[in-house]
Amino acid sequence: MKQRLLAGVALASAILLSGAAARADVKLGIGGPITGGSAAFGAQLKMGSEQAVEDINKAGGVLGQKIVSETGDDASDPKQGISVANKFVGDGVTWVVGHFNSSVSIPTSGVYNENAVLQITPASTNPGLTNPDPKTGESKWNVFRTCGRDDQQGAVAGDYIAKNFKDKKVAFVHDKKAYGKGLVDETKKAMNAAGLKEVLYDTINPGEKDYSAIVSKLKAAGVDLVYYGGEQTEAGLLVRQMRDQGMSTILMGGDGIASEEYAQIGGDGVVGTLMTFPPDPRLNPAAANVVKEFEAKKFNPETYTLYSYAAVQVMKQAAEAAKSVDTQAMAKVMHSGMVFHTVVGDISYDKKGDVTRADYVVYRWVKGPDGKITYKQL
Repeated sequence: MKQRLLAGVALASAILLSGAAARADVKLGIGGPITGGSAAFGAQLKMGSEQAVEDINKAGGVLGQKIVSETGDDASDPKQGISVANKFVGDGVTWVVGHFNSSVSIPTSGVYNENAVLQITPASTNPGLTNPDPKTGESKWNVFRTCGRDDQQGAVAGDYIAKNFKDKKVAFVHDKKAYGKGLVDETKKAMNAAGLKEVLYDTINPGEKDYSAIVSKLKAAGVDLVYYGGEQTEAGLLVRQMRDQGMSTILMGGDGIASEEYAQIGGDGVVGTLMTFPPDPRLNPAAANVVKEFEAKKFNPETYTLYSYAAVQVMKQAAEAAKSVDTQAMAKVMHSGMVFHTVVGDISYDKKGDVTRADYVVYRWVKGPDGKITYKQL
């Protein structure tokens, strides 16, 4: 009798454990700059990912499992990013949305690759993240984006500059980071190929407050347009200091300045700024209900918010297509050419993990009748 009782208890325990395993949570890491100069973008990654998790869990989760998220603050620092990545691995995270900076996404991708963690960045555009290793010719199987690449964005920017500033003086300035340098070099390459040569190519140190030295160089060179590769904080300071020196020079940048914080820093001097970014995802009909959810939370889902939401949607759909939350099975589906339906539109991937569409357009920063400064697509 005692043996039967023990056998029954063991059987019941096995059933309970089996059920618990079947209902195990899927752990999602959100990696980005929650503090520091890019914290506004980190908030977008966090809010976008968490809203997607909330919505998916309300609808039943993924293959009957709930998604549980945790956030890691990389502060836009590669070393801190590595620490975040290692903590995610230690916590059992298998899916990651992140990181924001290419200079963080590239080194952390190695940690994730070694530990079979699926990584989708909504913001890192440097081609080196997904390009094959120059030594081995191999691409990382686990790395994807919901955004485009610098060479796609640079081609649009370079073509626009060559056509609209062909008789003008153009300068390039970047912040020495992987994103800023990569975007400047790709834009410069496209512009040069179209027959226009720059008059100045220079750099700044991110995090500084006084850019009068580079502004003086730009002024002395009589620059009509400065193409800046970097983020909104330094771009805002740069344009403000150009105006302080009486310069009407136009600043042009990429998605790194696509934040209303740019106008808050640069003031009225940002009016007329040109910028490349995909069509505003907030206006996509597929995002209408999600945008309302953010509005109810008093959060403006600009720039990378919806690209982060889309990253979680892609993971869910890939798991359902693979009938498994196993990351390698999911990656195989993602590399197959499958179309994923997301809040930023339909997405499919090539063999490197890049989106197959290139949909960058040009915006101009304008001041509305209400006095608010924001960007409008040309």
